[in-house]
Amino acid sequence: MEPVRLVIVEDDPMVMEVNSEFVSRISGYKIIGKAFNGSEAWKVINQTKPDLVLLDYFLPDMDGLSLLKDIRNSDLPVDVIFVTANRDPGHIQQILRFGAVDYIFKPFRFERIRTALDQYRFMRKKFREQQIEQRDMDVITGIRVHDSTQTGGNDLPKGLNDRTLQQILSFLAEQTEPMSAEDVAAGTGLARVTARRYLEYLQKKGHIQLEVQYGSIGRPVNRYKK
Repeated sequence: MEPVRLVIVEDDPMVMEVNSEFVSRISGYKIIGKAFNGSEAWKVINQTKPDLVLLDYFLPDMDGLSLLKDIRNSDLPVDVIFVTANRDPGHIQQILRFGAVDYIFKPFRFERIRTALDQYRFMRKKFREQQIEQRDMDVITGIRVHDSTQTGGNDLPKGLNDRTLQQILSFLAEQTEPMSAEDVAAGTGLARVTARRYLEYLQKKGHIQLEVQYGSIGRPVNRYKK
């Protein structure tokens, strides 16, 4: 799968540097443009035709919502994730109505943007398939359906959380080959023992499949796939 082509729009040079560094640490993404104001962003977006834009709300010459509206009115096939300090509920509601796929508050941790970008890659992959199942849509929209007939209860086991669960599911959905716990740990930034706990839980509930691979020597290796 080709890397997601991404443009970052941010007026603060220091924040731009941090955002760029974070994105560079996430596999599957390529930064193809940067802009420090709205008019420059509009030019870069039209020239480069990115897949995704990381967009600040507060820009020197316009707000991010206005730029998002311009993108939608021009029918450009570009997705947008807001990365901003703006917490105004009215603005956020409008932004979501105009199709932003995520909204990240500043300041944020690396784990938050990595989860967002992992989720975005999963969404792109599913939209390229011929058919999407309900469970795929639930991952895309972040909906967790409690079904006691399938999960054995309404709560995750102690020590597990839903965000990490979805992160692992998204990671596995991107892979073409079964992954070991060590592979998943390396790909998600989790500790190996943590990755193994989540994988065992997901396999037990039937959300992923287990393949046991036997080598010529040594112990068999458990590998998992979505």
